Amino acid sequence: MSVTFKIRTRKKEGRAPLVARILNNKLQVDILVATTITVDVAKFTASPTGRLYANYMKSPEGVKVNELMASVTSALESYLRQGVKLTTDQARKVIDDIVMKEEREAEIRREEERRRKEEEERRVTLNKFIDQFIADIESGARQTDKGTNYAFATVKAIKQALRQFKYFQRDTKKEYDFDDIDMSFYYKYTAYLKNKNYSVNSIGKCIKELKAVMYIAEIEGHHSNNAWKDKKFKGTRIDIDSIYLTEEELDRMMSVDLSRYEAGHELARDIFMVGVWTAQRVSDYNNIRKEDFSTLVKNVMREEDDPEHPGEKRAWIEKHEITYLNVRQKKTGARVAIPCNSRLKAILEKYDYQLPHLEDQVINRYIKDVAQAAGLTDLVEIETTKGGTARKEMVEKYKLIHTHTARRTGATLMYLSGVDIYDIMKVTGHTSPAMLKKYIKADSLKVVEKLTDKYDYFK
Repeated sequence: MSVTFKIRTRKKEGRAPLVARILNNKLQVDILVATTITVDVAKFTASPTGRLYANYMKSPEGVKVNELMASVTSALESYLRQGVKLTTDQARKVIDDIVMKEEREAEIRREEERRRKEEEERRVTLNKFIDQFIADIESGARQTDKGTNYAFATVKAIKQALRQFKYFQRDTKKEYDFDDIDMSFYYKYTAYLKNKNYSVNSIGKCIKELKAVMYIAEIEGHHSNNAWKDKKFKGTRIDIDSIYLTEEELDRMMSVDLSRYEAGHELARDIFMVGVWTAQRVSDYNNIRKEDFSTLVKNVMREEDDPEHPGEKRAWIEKHEITYLNVRQKKTGARVAIPCNSRLKAILEKYDYQLPHLEDQVINRYIKDVAQAAGLTDLVEIETTKGGTARKEMVEKYKLIHTHTARRTGATLMYLSGVDIYDIMKVTGHTSPAMLKKYIKADSLKVVEKLTDKYDYFK
């Protein structure tokens, strides 16, 4: 019983495969099987006692060839000892299983790695989900709970908040996935934002939007992490003292000479004033069209003493036209109707009720110039919290005016004029008094005046 290896070639050099001869007289086995073990012909066929052969068999290739021949020999002789009369096909399979073992194992590893990468590419990670979420709310593929498209300003705010999460990962050189969003992450992330000198509300917005993404991803089956639901994992928000403008200040802004400024300043002021007298967000009052206005005819009964019939009254009906603005608010989708007062009408008539559009940033820049020219330079104390530190500072009032000041001013002036708070809500579109309260910025003296004018109790 023996297994030997030979080269069946006439070549004197180059490479050639070995052929195994399997001989067992008892079992009448004498077969030749080609293997895939290749060797250097010149070195393998050199004299077994010579240096060339000895050096070759000590080389990495020679050691490998020796190991394979020994393993093949051991396996084949084991079958023969068990009385198995090997056929050529059986012997070839035994040899191939040994010789090709490493290659097959490597192929299995490569296939497993390929599948792992495919699964990883298919798996929805937190960052992939955020990217797709933003793309979907921009395109309208994903809508709000009310079945409406996300407003442009809302999409912009969400993108800005979630962008900070991407920056955090970049700067910390760590990619966070769903299961990584826990209290440890929270402390690191909020500390990172504080170090960037972000305000409490800005940090709160970043946390709020990340939690919203985690919630949506969870209900869609992308993760089961509950650590982010810890009551300490929250976006804090504080009510920032925001200014409003008095009617006297508005009159000063309307009468100021803007001849030394660019033409856009007058338009910016007029758009801002439309925001005041409609109490809408800039996304709504900066996009008003002529077709947004309607007219309501109201019949009013009038009467007076009848000079022709002493002691009797004569009556008649007067028709009053009420112009009002219809707005479907972009942020909430709520529809509101705002009666146009005389001040609002005067502005709108300048533009034939088709108010030109200005970019919000331009309005913010120009309205400060207008307010400064109008002398709104009184110092106002403001309190902010940035980087975790509360600060108070005195700032000239005109520097604090921006597009949202118009909405706050409108809501506050309605309140001070005695408009019922629930009627104010119908104009502003707020769904609760608590939310509206944040917009009413009357100082304590103005409230005292309002109370004493309205109620005899304080007189």
